[in-house]
Amino acid sequence: MVKFSKQFEGQLVPEWKEAFVDYWQLKKDLKKIHLLNINNNNINNGSISNTGTINKNQQHPSLANSLISSIGKLSLFGHHHHRDHGPIHVHKKLASSVSKGDMYETELLEQFADTDAAKEFFACLDTQLNKVNQFYKAKENEFMDRGDSLKKQMEILIELNTAIKQHRGNKGASSEQDTKEDASISGTISCEEESIKDRTEQEQQLQDNNTPDDLEINDESFADSSRFEEDMEGKSIRMKKDDNKIRTLSGRVFNCQGKKLRLNIPLTTPSRTFSAMSSVLEDLVYQSSKKNHEGNNNKLHINKTKLHHAEKMIKKALIELYKGLGYLKTYRNLNMLAFIKILKKFDKVTGKQILPIYLKVVESSYFNSSDKVMNLADEVEELFVKHFAEDNKRTALKYLRPHQRKESHSVTFFIGLFTGCFIALLAGYVIMAQITGMYRPQPDTVYMETVYPVLSMFSLLFLHLFLYGCNIFMWKKTRINYSFIFELAPTKELKYRDIFLICTASMTAVVGVMFIHLTLLTKGYSHTQVQAIPGLLLLFSVVLLVCPFNIVYRSNRYRFLCVIRNIILSPLYKVLMLDFFMADQLCSQVPMLRNLEYVACYYITGSYKTQDYGYCMRAKHYRDFAYAVSFLPYYWRAMQCARRWFDEGDTSHLVNLGKYVSAMLAAGAKVAYEKEKSVGWLCLVVVVSSAATVYQLYWDFVRDWGLLKMNSKNPWLRNDLMLRRKIIYYFCMGLNLILRLAWLQTVLHSSFEHVDYRITGLFLAALEVIRRGMWNFFRLENEHLNNAGKFRAVKPVPLPFEEDEED
Repeated sequence: MVKFSKQFEGQLVPEWKEAFVDYWQLKKDLKKIHLLNINNNNINNGSISNTGTINKNQQHPSLANSLISSIGKLSLFGHHHHRDHGPIHVHKKLASSVSKGDMYETELLEQFADTDAAKEFFACLDTQLNKVNQFYKAKENEFMDRGDSLKKQMEILIELNTAIKQHRGNKGASSEQDTKEDASISGTISCEEESIKDRTEQEQQLQDNNTPDDLEINDESFADSSRFEEDMEGKSIRMKKDDNKIRTLSGRVFNCQGKKLRLNIPLTTPSRTFSAMSSVLEDLVYQSSKKNHEGNNNKLHINKTKLHHAEKMIKKALIELYKGLGYLKTYRNLNMLAFIKILKKFDKVTGKQILPIYLKVVESSYFNSSDKVMNLADEVEELFVKHFAEDNKRTALKYLRPHQRKESHSVTFFIGLFTGCFIALLAGYVIMAQITGMYRPQPDTVYMETVYPVLSMFSLLFLHLFLYGCNIFMWKKTRINYSFIFELAPTKELKYRDIFLICTASMTAVVGVMFIHLTLLTKGYSHTQVQAIPGLLLLFSVVLLVCPFNIVYRSNRYRFLCVIRNIILSPLYKVLMLDFFMADQLCSQVPMLRNLEYVACYYITGSYKTQDYGYCMRAKHYRDFAYAVSFLPYYWRAMQCARRWFDEGDTSHLVNLGKYVSAMLAAGAKVAYEKEKSVGWLCLVVVVSSAATVYQLYWDFVRDWGLLKMNSKNPWLRNDLMLRRKIIYYFCMGLNLILRLAWLQTVLHSSFEHVDYRITGLFLAALEVIRRGMWNFFRLENEHLNNAGKFRAVKPVPLPFEEDEED
């Protein structure tokens, strides 16, 4: 049977971990009480055994004391309330402000009132209860405000859709087709001012519908009027804030306070950017035409493409709000269960009946008594069913409550099968290559110049993918919410088993094809006849990647292509976490991109037919393009940093941009040195690469990993760590330092006996991929800790409709 502490840790919301009940600290305090009781029993038993028997003179005082204590509990001596409340009495103090919430403090009565361990336990218990109430109320208010905003957004969206339908209905049959093709429609919405009577009636209705039911803790010592005043004060503050926003009236009447509505669609994708650029001209045309007509102040120009994006944004915001409300329900249930469990343990250890007394207070506290979250969840579900699921609740729940894909045993079986096949084929391939001497430096070899780049390219790619699967396994084990950070769909994201299956199956196919190719060569077939096999393997891989049919993880392939597109068009849109994370992966795959460039040139130019593998090396365009391939990943990443600085205004992104510019210069100097092989270029490579390495090490340790902090409670590490063994961090820091210096091989030119230099290059490239895989875990650990510090468990989706501040 799994312990409750393990269940509690496995089910809590990772980003809210610090806001949950500190069950482990309460167990530590309870253990102190248990040990104290054991010591007291041992002392008592020891004294009894030493004396043997208790004389009668000692019995009479104890009997008298028991009689006095019994009489003292009577109401005649003024201790009637102690008898009513039992061993403890929980006091509730009304908060000074609405946002702070009520505070609880426990008074210990009877015999263990003097024990410090019991006082420490209940002080911690009260602190946890107050913390849970305050956090729950804060998150509840946040979600309630978000819900109110979304209801207003839905009203605006419904009004605009109605305006479009009315516009289409007024068109004749002859112009109906033209209306469909028009990209924008001018709809009319009413922007009449509210009368004082209507506003008074609406505020009265709000007050009637929002009575102070959120404070359901009944205590005779506190007046209900003060709670009512505090509740109404909080509501008046929210109503004043809403005066600056778009106010929704009953029916379809919108009060814009004399101002226009406008659609604000964030440019998160290149397609939205191009759409926004095209719609600017339409808006300019509309604005010029509107000035020529009088009485059109209540007209709103509706762009159907923007309206479609707005509808998707509201739909996504509703899904995220519903998810957040579900997290808050989980927060309530788990904390309630934690209080019950720890109170049961306390009763078992001390023999007191504390559970009924304190549990009554917990049940009546705010986090357990408020029903606003339940009501809002029902409203969100009803809105989604009505407007986004065509009144089909089952369809709506697929979006609101997506189910995780079940792990299949067949996946595990095929992972093992393909792993065994890969090992067997690799062993046979290595033995055959060793016998034929393919990997030894030979002046007349063709194999290493033409076939080996294909094998090394696939090896680096799937090694990187395998390490990503290992990252997912570790993220999941350490409760790092990588799906939330990367904004992955829970029903379509790849699990680590899926990635291992892709890696083992792909590498089995690659090594199998290479084994067949090498076998044909040893049997006497000419290079011209079998040279197309590696090219066909590469072509098949590309076709499978862009295949539009629903096979082999189509949604993930499409997402990957979209991310690559976003990286290439980095300056044109807002950079997301997944985009710059993938761009960092490309920075570690420059050798793979160089091999891809060579293989593409070799097969596209038809050099494989003439076995002229030196043609691409002699071509000037190929040599010039090698510079671009070497620093393009760093350029894309630098452009992402520039865009993030432009959007966020944080100068640290400019410092990060400098890191990639230095890496770009180092990559260019290395390519130039490979061509010239002169002392001048060698000195330049050493200087530029050294500066870039120092820059990168600083950024790795201080900014990305958040390490090397002098005043941290963990020496040279950050304050919060996901891994329990600190030695792992120190080991990874040293390993990262060593792997960052792998570029020294370019200067030293060390070789391993008779191994070809390309094998050495593959080994060094693999080390860089391994370093990147290690960096991935710590990078997301830092991202998770920063996010958890702000208690963000759902994505902040911007809302489309805003009030135009212009006159």
